[in-house]
Amino acid sequence: MSTADEIAKLTEPTRGRFGEFGGQYVAETLMPAIAQLEDAWRVARDDASYWAEVDSLLANYVGRPSLLYHARRLSAEVGADVYLKREDLNHTGAHKINNCIGQAVLARRMGKRRLIAETGAGQHGVATATVAALFGLPCEIYMGAEDVMRQALNVERMKLLGATVHPVESGTRTLKDAMNEALRDWVTNVGDTFYLIGSVAGPHPYPWMVRDLQSVIGREARRQILDQGGRLPDALVACVGGGSNAAGLFAPFIDEAKVRMFGVEAAGDGVATGRHAATLSAGRVGVLHGSKSYVLTHEDDARLGQIAHAHSISAGLDYPGVGPEHAAWKDSGRVSYVSRTDEQALAALELLARTEGILCALETAHAVAALEHVAGLVGKTGLIIVGLSGRGDKDMVTVAQRRSATT
Repeated sequence: MSTADEIAKLTEPTRGRFGEFGGQYVAETLMPAIAQLEDAWRVARDDASYWAEVDSLLANYVGRPSLLYHARRLSAEVGADVYLKREDLNHTGAHKINNCIGQAVLARRMGKRRLIAETGAGQHGVATATVAALFGLPCEIYMGAEDVMRQALNVERMKLLGATVHPVESGTRTLKDAMNEALRDWVTNVGDTFYLIGSVAGPHPYPWMVRDLQSVIGREARRQILDQGGRLPDALVACVGGGSNAAGLFAPFIDEAKVRMFGVEAAGDGVATGRHAATLSAGRVGVLHGSKSYVLTHEDDARLGQIAHAHSISAGLDYPGVGPEHAAWKDSGRVSYVSRTDEQALAALELLARTEGILCALETAHAVAALEHVAGLVGKTGLIIVGLSGRGDKDMVTVAQRRSATT
């Protein structure tokens, strides 16, 4: 089956919405650009030549298909058969490059001459800078000043690739504020600029487009597990911030009723403390960055309903919203969402390192931290696929600082 045929089987949002979630809550000045993007995506999505170019770059530049690795020692620790979908082995070290390749090809088709992006953990910024260099396009990246400090390695990578990095000092100085600034840039330079959003958030068609581009994760995993395990998995597990790696893994399995799915959010210091990023676990329905979904809000009378600060040790999960399709999956009960704290994620990162010799990203570690819970639900003969969304090089300073503080 061709890629275009596989993509055609994925759910299309109805009038830009997944149930009640999604939509286009943007300034009127952006609506022509949004409409142009939606039209271009609809044409490309059905175009075999578009997917041939994307697939060629994914194979020959990114290095896909990524491995599905049977983690035997980790399996023994958690009590079920665990396979890791190794997105950390992609060029640039994470799943983000899948989406960036697809959007960059689309931008070139649309005649756009400049790329902008927001980034939290820096992996999306690196991937955007990478494709900009590959295609010879100028690139500007907006990144919260707090994230610039804790992800200094990725900032240097972006600069070496030729991108301009703008530290954002407003608000919480994290991903939410970086996205605000990127949207302001787009409004100002809409004629020649393509805004390359990194997650399944933002206004329609971004949640749909990014999910489709990231579905290469689940489409590959489906073929690989049938080959290696002889059957479909009992469960899928992936971390969720905005939610692109999870959506990419889940979407090709969504109609398989027997495959359970678990999205793992960041509980930070603990959901009860208020210092967390567990949007689906503790948020309410609202609008953020052009889309209706679940968001974290203040509950006190003075600031009731205003967007609250999120907290996570992982910069990529430190976001007070979530993609609208995840909100729809939550409300339908199709996907179960749990959360894990900073300390649980650190312990899981160490567990994976000791058992499999793999240093994963702190975002990914949240998914690993939920494995024992999921294994208890599927049993010892259960088969679990974990979305190993990124490698941990970028987080080693943060990990070392936290480890030294506790010894």
